[in-house]
Amino acid sequence: MTRDLSRLFRPRSIAVVGGGAWGKAIVDQCRKMGFSGEVWPVHPTAAEVGGVPAFRSVADLPEGPDASFIGVNRHATLDVLSQLRDRGAGGATCFASGFAEAEAEDAAGRDLQRQLLDAAGHMPILGPNCYGFINALDGALLWPDQHGLARTERGVAIATQSSNIAINLTMQRRGLPIAYAVTAGNQAQTGLAQIGAGLIEDPRVTALGLHVEGFSDLRAWEALSARARDLGKPVVILKVGRSEQARAATVSHTASLAGGDAGAQALIDRLGFARVGSLPEFLETLKLLNFTGPLASNRIASISCSGGEASLAADTAHGRGVTFPPLNEAQRNGLRAALGPMVALANPLDYHTYIWRDTERMTDAWAAMMDPSLALTMLIVDFPRADRCDPADWNCTIEAALAAKARTGGNVAMVATLPELMPEEVAARLAAGGVVPLNGLSDAIAAAEVASRLGQAFAASLPLLVPSPTASARLVPEAEAKTRLAAQRLPVPRSERAGSPEAAAEAAIRIGFPVVLKGEGFAHKSEAGAVRLNLSTPEAVAEAARAMAATGFLVEEMVTGTVAELLIGVVKDPAHGFVLTLAAGGTLTELLADSTSLLLPVGPSEIDAALSRLRVARLLDGWRGGQIADRAAIRDAVLAIQSYVVDNADRVEEVEVNPLLCLPDRAVAVDALIREAE
Repeated sequence: MTRDLSRLFRPRSIAVVGGGAWGKAIVDQCRKMGFSGEVWPVHPTAAEVGGVPAFRSVADLPEGPDASFIGVNRHATLDVLSQLRDRGAGGATCFASGFAEAEAEDAAGRDLQRQLLDAAGHMPILGPNCYGFINALDGALLWPDQHGLARTERGVAIATQSSNIAINLTMQRRGLPIAYAVTAGNQAQTGLAQIGAGLIEDPRVTALGLHVEGFSDLRAWEALSARARDLGKPVVILKVGRSEQARAATVSHTASLAGGDAGAQALIDRLGFARVGSLPEFLETLKLLNFTGPLASNRIASISCSGGEASLAADTAHGRGVTFPPLNEAQRNGLRAALGPMVALANPLDYHTYIWRDTERMTDAWAAMMDPSLALTMLIVDFPRADRCDPADWNCTIEAALAAKARTGGNVAMVATLPELMPEEVAARLAAGGVVPLNGLSDAIAAAEVASRLGQAFAASLPLLVPSPTASARLVPEAEAKTRLAAQRLPVPRSERAGSPEAAAEAAIRIGFPVVLKGEGFAHKSEAGAVRLNLSTPEAVAEAARAMAATGFLVEEMVTGTVAELLIGVVKDPAHGFVLTLAAGGTLTELLADSTSLLLPVGPSEIDAALSRLRVARLLDGWRGGQIADRAAIRDAVLAIQSYVVDNADRVEEVEVNPLLCLPDRAVAVDALIREAE
């Protein structure tokens, strides 16, 4: 169900239910932030809360409040919610804990959460076990603690599952304007995706940052992706934790490769969001996006007064998705005019200190570097500590940066190599003039990489194939698995099953030599010594069969002329969907750890792009003059496996083909595994 969160997040009236320090803090914070609406404390006995006259009950309020903070115990919360719902309130934050998040210690928690949802009905709620939110645009908050936000006219919205992390993020001193800080608690009703969708509807929000511990309600995440794309609002994800559900199946290589974080990364990629790896990257990326939006390309420049900083910039960017293009003629002419003949011109540029304190020449040099072909120019400047030094000598850099920005209109950031070397007051001054203050060179480069990736064209994907809950599963015998996949037009070798060594020898004669002999009853045949290749006589087949402790045998044609071997696998990850893994196959799977993951369904172009990301792609494309694999046949093989999963999604737990032999004219699945619900 889609609920309208606009009254809750942008209220004109706020009710605070419950006394004590928590309720008083909310009343005080609303006054401190200059909230212009009504604040109505509700307390059965207190005459006032935080100096504001109190109402004895929700029924006594003048009308249903737009937003309510419920700061009473978990049992009383249920009654208050029902009263607010009946008054037509716009939404509420449930502060109390002891619901589903405490189920391991208190069996009543799950039942109380069901009662909580019933009490809320159609009314939106945040939590329980939740601090609430701060709206710094309007000075409205349901936040029972201190925070570091100040009023702003526009900025980024941040939502997190952790109230403590939210508090910490509000305390940042990095010049990032935060419009909203929202906590989700245990998401009994309203999840992070729905919260994010509500926040980006505010036209004053420039970008959305989400701290995610785990995904749920995949359709809600798809809806957020679509709406963010329509509104042009970039979304940045800080994903923590690992999916234990993705490790439920461990019998195959696919399960190992797709376990842990692969499903989460594939989901983030599919939604068109960007992922960062730390809180500093999170903040710096959101800051860059707030001021510049997604970058048009990954072409950047760096200019500093030190060769050490120029080298550090180049090394920091090495291996990341940004590039320092060579200077063009216009840049060279402008820089030479500003710097003279004693500076070696390059990108990154060390302009030395010949022009330090000459604001006009510094402006000329920096403006010359800000070529229209660049997505971002980084001015590396570290400010001295004001408690021990005189920072006045650095005013020239601020003035030159602001002047160069005004002259060119290009995207420009002033970057401190260390976060603490960008004073907050300097960051505010730069930001007011459109220069992005970035704290820390490594995080600044990471932010530029993310912003450039978000600037690339993104095509909406087909709706996700949503998985059913994980079930106990059985392993389908290889021969049967191949028969099922062959019915979806997946090419497999000619084969016969045999119950004895003698029958295996006779089957080999019918198939034609050379053949492959496989012993049945093993999940990993190679490790068990249950695979023999290139057998060329009936006697060799029978002898090999007798040496295997197998319950039966599979005799197959020996496929030759292989260019490369691939693994194609799908594993059901209840948290993220059906994870398709493409990897180097055969004996190289574990050795190379060369894999990439997508979520089903996928199209031909997505398969081609994923194959090209593999290191083994060089073999497919004819490494050192070798034969070229049939890419179309590989693509068709992947689509055939996908077709089987889609048709059997209600019971498939896992499918793996390893190896898929890639030849110049075809692709053949010589081994297959299927796990399905019993």
